[in-house]
Amino acid sequence: MPKLVFVVVDAVALLPVLWHGRRWRWLSLTGGVIAIVAFLAMWWGALVNRFRVDVREVDFEFPHLPAAFDGFRIVQISDLHVGTYGDDDRFVRKLVGVINGLHPDAVMFTGDIVNRHSSELAPFVDALSGIEAPYGVFSILGNHDYGDYADWPSEADKAADVAALCAMQESMGWKLLLNQTEFMHSGRDSIAVIGVENIGDPPFRIYGSLHKAYPAVGDSVSKILLSHNPAHWTDSISGHDDVNIALTLSGHTHAMQIEVAGLSPAAMRYATWGGMYGDEAGRHVLYVNIGAGTVGMPMRLGATPEITLITLKAMP
Repeated sequence: MPKLVFVVVDAVALLPVLWHGRRWRWLSLTGGVIAIVAFLAMWWGALVNRFRVDVREVDFEFPHLPAAFDGFRIVQISDLHVGTYGDDDRFVRKLVGVINGLHPDAVMFTGDIVNRHSSELAPFVDALSGIEAPYGVFSILGNHDYGDYADWPSEADKAADVAALCAMQESMGWKLLLNQTEFMHSGRDSIAVIGVENIGDPPFRIYGSLHKAYPAVGDSVSKILLSHNPAHWTDSISGHDDVNIALTLSGHTHAMQIEVAGLSPAAMRYATWGGMYGDEAGRHVLYVNIGAGTVGMPMRLGATPEITLITLKAMP
């Protein structure tokens, strides 16, 4: 990539030669400087930044929040992509230590635990089993968790791999929601945690169904939705008066693993690429976690691995 940057800038510097002029040497030198900066930034992103952890604390005023859940602490994690680390679980153990140090009431994982195969998760089962939360760990599958990025001898082999991935999550003590709903109870109060399988925009396949997971989406029950791809919220939750889901948690975007001064190329693909968003009525809110792992290029430029601590607050 640094070479490509230099070649493009240097090619522009040659334009005056077409009219028998002299090369813009200053522009060639500028291209060289930019290439060196890009080279150093990429190595910093690969060797340092992708192993840092950014804890982002968010207070969410939950409409009609049951009294027993005022101050309830949720840690959201997403997009671990543990296959990127081979069998080295040191960074994952670091994440688990940070999570437990936040003393969450519940932990919610919003998909993409592996890159291609369920076997990638095996070296990390012990580490991830160590997450501690009184209400448990709720999880869903992301687009990478279905084996769609690997070649399989048959659909049966692919299905068996997904089943193995689900079994490993359950062995870790996680509550995997496959178009299902679990309730968190505190005394006589409760909150529904809805987990849908992957629902996204093309080219990602759709496996999920919100109405299968929770048929009466417009009822008065307090709900939190876990949906991997934020495009689901944009298409089917935001601005829909017949849907009463106050908070949706998503991941997927990674901020394209690049974020500088609050700007990311992910914004060219997703209007909701990282952080908190609400619709015009303020009835539906989305939080997009930019993930803790890497996929593709093993580096993060500014988009530090994220753990989100969301504290539910009763609206005044």
